[in-house]
Amino acid sequence: MQIVTRFPPSPTGYLHLGSARTALFNWLYAKKTGGQLVLRIEDTDRQRSTQEAIDTIIEALQWLGLDWDRGPFCQSERFDRYQEVIRQLLDEGKAYHCFCTRERLDALREAQRADGRNPGYDRHCRDLGRQPSPGQSTVVRFKSPLHGTVVFDDVVRGAVAVENARLDDLIIARSDGAPTYNLCVVVDDIDMGVTHIIRGDDHTNNTPRQIHIFQSLGAPLPVFAHIPMILGADGRRLSKRHGDVSVLEYRDQGILPEALLNYLARLGWAHGDREVFSVAEMVELFDLKDINKSAASFDPAKLLWINQRHLQQAPPQRLADDLGARLTRHGLDPGAGPPLAEVAEAMRERAQTVEEMAVKVAYLYADFDRYEPGAAKKHLTPSAAAPLQSLHDAFEAVDDRDWRETAINRAIAGVLEAQSIKLGRIAQPLRVAVSGVAATPPIDTTVKLVGRRRTLERIQKALRWIAARRAGGTGQPQIS
Repeated sequence: MQIVTRFPPSPTGYLHLGSARTALFNWLYAKKTGGQLVLRIEDTDRQRSTQEAIDTIIEALQWLGLDWDRGPFCQSERFDRYQEVIRQLLDEGKAYHCFCTRERLDALREAQRADGRNPGYDRHCRDLGRQPSPGQSTVVRFKSPLHGTVVFDDVVRGAVAVENARLDDLIIARSDGAPTYNLCVVVDDIDMGVTHIIRGDDHTNNTPRQIHIFQSLGAPLPVFAHIPMILGADGRRLSKRHGDVSVLEYRDQGILPEALLNYLARLGWAHGDREVFSVAEMVELFDLKDINKSAASFDPAKLLWINQRHLQQAPPQRLADDLGARLTRHGLDPGAGPPLAEVAEAMRERAQTVEEMAVKVAYLYADFDRYEPGAAKKHLTPSAAAPLQSLHDAFEAVDDRDWRETAINRAIAGVLEAQSIKLGRIAQPLRVAVSGVAATPPIDTTVKLVGRRRTLERIQKALRWIAARRAGGTGQPQIS
């Protein structure tokens, strides 16, 4: 039997982290078993579903690399099939027309609450055998079993049992004829041959009702695996205030797709104490039985940590392509500085995201008009002027064609020896002079990436800045 999983997003908003994790677990299990993943768009809510949301969800799945084998299928295009099943259930006496008015149902619920009972339909129309008159609108209700217990073995939660007496007769068609969620998903799962339903545990209450519909249609039951929800740090269900924004916002923040997948997998799945996995390793190791039974907490700092691990492992050229696009969005010309792959290689240990990398390397692609205040105050001092001038002269003697770390280090070593000073006396002033900040890659790499011409110009600017500050007293003069 071929394994078939499905991911059925509702296009009423963006793809958020919980849904992305559900998609990932379905994708991993299909890949692990050589099965198929079906993408199904559950857009029966026509008022809230939008094409824009569908497009955004698909874009997010494609960015994550979660491809599907069949679909996308839209439920809105299958209404004829749902109506066919509703007629079948009515004809077989497994469903019935309900004529109860809203007023009667409201009064029933109020009376039940007053008596301390859980509100639910009292099956008033179940055995009336009435058919609607021409033009009369009714809802259609499914005949749930009156006695016994529905039991299913959940891969994550274990055995789950629900007494049928606790379930009322759910509506499977609204008064306008529109089919409802619980009917549609069962019909889809049967028609699409779904063997494993892997979804959030907020759907657990729907499962007994759906099992009854499966059984009424004579279909085999799929395997159920209900995944515990993701919580925020405060123990509440994950929401926007915890960082549960669109998956595409994480892309914009510079998170790598494989890092986000890695983090989402670890929010509910484990393989020993290991934290960092490639996508291929997750496919190889994933098993439904290893999904945690308890809820996981979303930790933005942990996501950044995992992302940095993946930055360190990613091919430099791939980072270069992403970095170049981000520099362009920041209004910088990627061609106006050093090769992007070299920059990515130098920065992969010093940034947690590609976006942070783009911000930190802006000085390599455009001049800056201010120094970092604290760095300038500490390092661009009168005592740094003479060593900086000597470095300028030494760098000026280096040929453009020889502008590499070896020649740069040789020039720096010559200045250190001539002035009998240690590297600490000159490295930081030089770093601030050429970059404007106090933290960059190693000084020889930084100077190489800045380039010979810019290095010489920026040292001269730093010398003028030091002189202007000495003459003007407090305050930070403009770089000129």
